[in-house]
Amino acid sequence: MIAFESEKTMFEIYRETAYSGKFRVVYFTELQEHNKEAEINHALSGEHFFDGYLKNFGKEEAKRIIGALLERLNAGEPLTAADARRELGSYLA
Repeated sequence: MIAFESEKTMFEIYRETAYSGKFRVVYFTELQEHNKEAEINHALSGEHFFDGYLKNFGKEEAKRIIGALLERLNAGEPLTAADARRELGSYLA
C-alpha cells in the first residue's frame, strides 16, 4: 500500500547550532501557520541528523521513540542515523 501525503508525517531530527547545541525534532506536517516559519528556520540552520516520514498509524509510539532518541543524544550517547533508522523501523513510511 502506498502512503499518501495525508497518511504520513514528515520530520527532521537536528542539532541546534545557534542556541543550546541540543538535539531537537520538528514535525513539519504538523506545524501551524503561527510557528511554521520559525520552526523551519531553526531546523534549516541546525545540523541535520536524521529525517523521514512516519506512518500515521502508530505515530504516537514513533514520537515516543524519537523522544527517547533525543534524550539519549542530548545525554551524549554517540548514536548514528543508522541507529535512529533501526529504532524507528516499521514506523517509517
